[in-house]
Amino acid sequence: MRAVSVVRADRPAPGATDLLVAAGCWLVVVGVLLALPLLAAAEPGTPPLPAPGGPGWWSGLGTLTAQAVALVLAGRSPRVVLGVVALLPLPLALAGTGELFSLTSTPVAVAVFLAVLRRPLRALVVPLVLAGLAVTAGEAVNTLTVGAAGPLTAVGLGVVQALGALGAPLLLAVAVVGRREARDARREELRAVRRERDALVRAAVAEERTAMARELHDIAAHHLSGIALVAAALDRQIETDPATARRSVAQVREQTTAVLADLRRLVGLLRTDTEAIRAAESVAAIATLVERRREAGTAVELVTRAAADDAPLAAGVGPVAQLAVYRIAQEALANAAGHAAGAPVRVEVDDRDPGALVLTVTNGPGGTDREGPSGFGLVGMRERADLLGAELHSGPTADGGWQVRVRMPRADRSTAPTGVSR
Repeated sequence: MRAVSVVRADRPAPGATDLLVAAGCWLVVVGVLLALPLLAAAEPGTPPLPAPGGPGWWSGLGTLTAQAVALVLAGRSPRVVLGVVALLPLPLALAGTGELFSLTSTPVAVAVFLAVLRRPLRALVVPLVLAGLAVTAGEAVNTLTVGAAGPLTAVGLGVVQALGALGAPLLLAVAVVGRREARDARREELRAVRRERDALVRAAVAEERTAMARELHDIAAHHLSGIALVAAALDRQIETDPATARRSVAQVREQTTAVLADLRRLVGLLRTDTEAIRAAESVAAIATLVERRREAGTAVELVTRAAADDAPLAAGVGPVAQLAVYRIAQEALANAAGHAAGAPVRVEVDDRDPGALVLTVTNGPGGTDREGPSGFGLVGMRERADLLGAELHSGPTADGGWQVRVRMPRADRSTAPTGVSR
């Protein structure tokens, strides 16, 4: 069975970055170590340094190398590595290596930087304090060992060394982490915006699909119900009244032509939602709708109650609202034909209210459907009304018929929609 190694997410294995950082740090400190004799020669007052190749020099090189090796594991355990890198130089401080000891603060600074990048600052309080104490103690002991200063001065130099080794990389790492978190926050914000945009697109698509289904239902319910009525009468007229049968055939042809025209119009609406196309289905066009029903054999009465100020019909009712009123009238007439075949229908357009236009479609009792229209047609009418802030009421009448009444609010009575006339 093949063994599978599992690496914990919070303890990643050393990567190429850790190796490069450790190698770079080692090259820098070793380069400075090799240059120390030249620097010491340029400053006569500098405390003596371990002779190159001597025990102290090799101890310094070994300590710096051990610190660099520990840095390779900073990605796995940054807190432990920080403590180890800070404690490794303490034995070297007892050897009195002078300025060579100061080089050990460089790996400590690198360890601090890496730890802050990879762990929350609150989780590094204890390692940072211990590292600061270790650097302070090591520098103080080293200063006292070489006799460069007294105890108080040695401790002061140790504190300064600790502040430099920990403070500068700490501030730099905090700044880097802050920028990284800000960048991540911006990315998350962009992702949230994209998710919201996608949700809006999906909602818009769903709304369009609902509108398409409603339009198709309206077209089918209006025209096909008329075709069904004429076809039912045609079956009886073929034998008894051929002339009337021919007229019925002509009506079927007209209805099917109208279906095709409405389907082409719907396709046009899907391609480009122009106001000119929508204006063709306005409140004024209800008269044409009623006339078609009459031609299909339904007894329909149209009553238009005009405004007292002689304003254009449906003034202040926008084209979208007029389309909704037209569709509600179309659906109500289709329901009357389907559920109360042969019953008289009254369509009333009341334009007298300054605040709203009122459409009422009432059919008498007929057929055997006692419950009246139901299903997607009434739902579609109510959805249209709700979207435009209109009030829609539907239900049975006292004589057993059915009534649909919609009150469509006006935007501004002083303006008449384009293409709408009395």
